[in-house]
Amino acid sequence: MLEIVTVAALSDNYDFLVHDPATGRTAVVDVAEAEPILDALDYHGWTLNEIWLTHHHWDHVDGVADLVKETGATVLGAKPDQHRLPPLSTAVEAGGTFTFGAHTVEVIAADGHTIGHVAFYIPDAKALFSGDSLMALGCGRLLEGTPAQMWETMERLKALPPETLVYSGHEYTAGNAKFALTIETNNSALQERAQAIEAALVAGQFTVPSSLALEIATNPFLRADLDGVKDALGMNGSSNVDVFTQIRARKDKF
Repeated sequence: MLEIVTVAALSDNYDFLVHDPATGRTAVVDVAEAEPILDALDYHGWTLNEIWLTHHHWDHVDGVADLVKETGATVLGAKPDQHRLPPLSTAVEAGGTFTFGAHTVEVIAADGHTIGHVAFYIPDAKALFSGDSLMALGCGRLLEGTPAQMWETMERLKALPPETLVYSGHEYTAGNAKFALTIETNNSALQERAQAIEAALVAGQFTVPSSLALEIATNPFLRADLDGVKDALGMNGSSNVDVFTQIRARKDKF
């Protein structure tokens, strides 16, 4: 069974160590800065072998060069984004797979926040590393892609098994909860989650990962296809993409 460790970095980033005890191999998903990763590796007694990158933004790659220098780890990222990523040892395509120890990792297209963004899904661990695409109670701001592209990403990720754990790239959950409640004020699951998030943060705990089932029940960006959400927005009869677009526009101004 894989061991996954959440590593906080910068002011609100999350990177993730993935360790396979059977083979001793360790990977990290995104590297905001090297030092917290090196500290976590030292704490667990692990040696880093691989770096997987979801997208090119500086707060997900800035520590790659230092980490490669310290560990000699290989670097994997999406081929279409290769020109904007740190030098890659392996370039992968969305829809493809690669192996990590005895595990298969699926590369999923996750355009929207950026073009060329990918997510990594490990089926036998039910673990999704979504970067800045699907986030806890949110989704990434559309800096390069269109609402239609991000909605397609949301639908693609929503189709994964509901027990999937979603490891997203930032601690934005409390603010996302406040916004989500402006969309679905009477969603009892969302109300309960907002309270649990507040309690977790007060206790110094991470709010990531979350389960996909919980995201489907509470995340407005996964719920743009529901009649209740359309009704709450006064958008009955509107397309799912139009509803998603409206939710994203409201969040941008929130």
